[in-house]
Amino acid sequence: MTDTTAPPSGPRRTSRRRMVWLAAALTVLAGAVLLSLAVGSRTIPFGGTLDALLHGGDTANAVVVRELRVPRTVVGVAVGAALGLAGAVMQGITRNPIADPGILGVSQGAAAGVVAAISGFGISTLTGYVWFGFAGAVIATVLVYGLAGRGRGGATPIRLALAGSAASAFIASLNTLVLTTDAATMDQFRFWHVGSLSGRTADVAWQLLPFLLVGTVLVVAVARGLDALALGEDTAKGLGAKTGVVRVVGALGATVLTGSAVAAAGPIAFIGLAVPHAARAVAGADHRWVLAFSAVLGPALLLLADTLGRVLFPPSEVPAGVMTALVGVPVLVALVRRRKVVAA
Repeated sequence: MTDTTAPPSGPRRTSRRRMVWLAAALTVLAGAVLLSLAVGSRTIPFGGTLDALLHGGDTANAVVVRELRVPRTVVGVAVGAALGLAGAVMQGITRNPIADPGILGVSQGAAAGVVAAISGFGISTLTGYVWFGFAGAVIATVLVYGLAGRGRGGATPIRLALAGSAASAFIASLNTLVLTTDAATMDQFRFWHVGSLSGRTADVAWQLLPFLLVGTVLVVAVARGLDALALGEDTAKGLGAKTGVVRVVGALGATVLTGSAVAAAGPIAFIGLAVPHAARAVAGADHRWVLAFSAVLGPALLLLADTLGRVLFPPSEVPAGVMTALVGVPVLVALVRRRKVVAA
């Protein structure tokens, strides 16, 4: 007789395990969203939070939840997902485990765009910063690829990293030059530069969502190519992968994601660095799963850090950019130690 109770094969078992972990990650994200909506300087019971979402009304709780916390939470989800996806792609493109979304000078380019918006055009609103920050990120990425692509071999991972570091240092020096000679620009810029979700409105959320959609489509399109790149340049080409196309499309997607996220929320540390490592720890090397986990774990970490920052030192608020570094460093150290133990 045929044994119909045999355990599932290796690939099926791996897929089931990934689905279980993904369900757990989505549960954590749902909890982080609910905490973000309920907890703050004015703590609202979970029942009152759900009632405000479902039925609205003119009560104080309903106004706080719907007008202030919902846009802030939506921006947090979009920014966290964007940075998590961008970090996973940049680490895949450069085959560098410590790469983050700023490795191509994207973050500094976005900062330069915001400086130009404030100093050159007198813009002082977050909705205005988004477009300038995104434009600055794109220009910086084009500059880096232009520098790295010169000479034989094209834009290799090492050249990209070196060109990105050089471009970041150069752009940072220009930003510093402007900020140290223009006190008014410095006063406005420092509130954006700390990295925060505070004050983010529905307009910022709506501006951010199209960039998130386009960037996600681009990075998902190169997931298979990233798997091939992980095997090495020669092996990837032997498998038929168009490595140049994968890098260009992946970098474009990461630029769209990072540029819009940084422009909307300021520089948020460690999301793009730590989250892909956590995703690989539970998903393995398949970039389709790594991207899926990164898109879920990124916003979960950002929202939890933002919520903790609201209640840590009341009535003051610790910006999310500070809290993600405080939370992200122990997480990254734990992941590195765990991987070393496994490798041993």
